[in-house]
Amino acid sequence: MAAQRSPAEWRVMGETVPGASHLRAGIPNQDAILQMRESGRGLPVVVSVSDGHGSDKCFRSDRGSRFAVKEAAQLVVEFLDESRGHATDHAAIESRVRDYLPREFVRRWREAVEADLKARPFTEAELETVEKKDGPHALKLVAGNPLLAYGATSLTVAVEESFIIYLQLGDGEILNVAAKGEVTRALPEDERLFANETTSLCTRDAEENFRVRLQTLAGEAPALIIISTDGYVNSFSDSAGFFKVGSDLLDMLRTDGFDPINASLKGWLEEATRSGSGDDCTLGLVCRMDALVKADEKQRAETDDTTDTSATYAGVVPESAAQSPTAQPDDEQNA
Repeated sequence: MAAQRSPAEWRVMGETVPGASHLRAGIPNQDAILQMRESGRGLPVVVSVSDGHGSDKCFRSDRGSRFAVKEAAQLVVEFLDESRGHATDHAAIESRVRDYLPREFVRRWREAVEADLKARPFTEAELETVEKKDGPHALKLVAGNPLLAYGATSLTVAVEESFIIYLQLGDGEILNVAAKGEVTRALPEDERLFANETTSLCTRDAEENFRVRLQTLAGEAPALIIISTDGYVNSFSDSAGFFKVGSDLLDMLRTDGFDPINASLKGWLEEATRSGSGDDCTLGLVCRMDALVKADEKQRAETDDTTDTSATYAGVVPESAAQSPTAQPDDEQNA
């Protein structure tokens, strides 16, 4: 009788920092990140990230992003609980992922926004600011669709023993890094996302615009999954520079270990927004720990314990804003 393979150990780290331009303008961080799991290092792992749009019309998008991560993460945890009775029927699970999760998530997000609006109606000062900065047309748009004030994107990853769920609406990136260092997108690109345009939770057809995937783990699972809002992505001059972060981070985790990288993450994001996009930056990392212990022992022995990993692997931070033509505050327009 073949020995049963032990479940892989997965760990999560994540940080969000306010954009450098937002700090100067006194604007709050409109990104949010949340992880949920049943135990400290076991499965399932659910990580949700959201980016509030931050335009003048989306003046409560910091609240919209917080509602998004809470509702997405809770919904997916419930979904995984309900799926355990038929966890090997991947076709049935994928069908429900595609048909049920986007629709139910949007319903719950809208419900949370409507409850917030009932408790905290728009103030005259908020509406006057919209009209002053964006004009009467913008005020009319908000009046016609109050959800616009809370507009946000959503990226969620859920790891179970035999599959991974990817669920995305709007910009940002989810990358998979293989054990050999190959970096790929977890989901196909959405050609509608260009410049500062993005799909959003605040649009009336939001549930139809999700990109969804169920990845079965018949073979080797990713060594590392990266979930990022576009503030970090746009801090690099091109997608190749951002993709290199994936292989760099895997090397760093193998060389220095999980905890030192976790401790450095916030500083890297703060430097990225200063020298790159100027926007809020959020990064979540889901690490398969057995893939990290395959580090080259010679390299480990040659690495001094006091090495500054941000200097050794400068690729995780853009060198300067001059190298990043996309370096600008992120004010998506969705209406």
